Amino acid sequence: MTISTLGKLRRGQSGMIVSVKTLETRLLEIGFLEGSHVEIVHEAPWGKDPIVVRVRGALIALRRQEADLVEVEIQS
Repeated sequence: MTISTLGKLRRGQSGMIVSVKTLETRLLEIGFLEGSHVEIVHEAPWGKDPIVVRVRGALIALRRQEADLVEVEIQS
């Protein structure tokens, strides 16, 4: 079991959300809930920021800074 932040994952990697480290509820409201499966589906070509994440059937664009607030268990 490898724990990392969502912001460190690269295109094609996926994982299960372990926790969301923020008092801001925005990430929770858009579907970043513990136990949800997430996958990186796209990265911007230069700088790799923002990223597009599939979570709970939705595609969501995030800055890596925001994605670093989400801890995931990486799935191989």
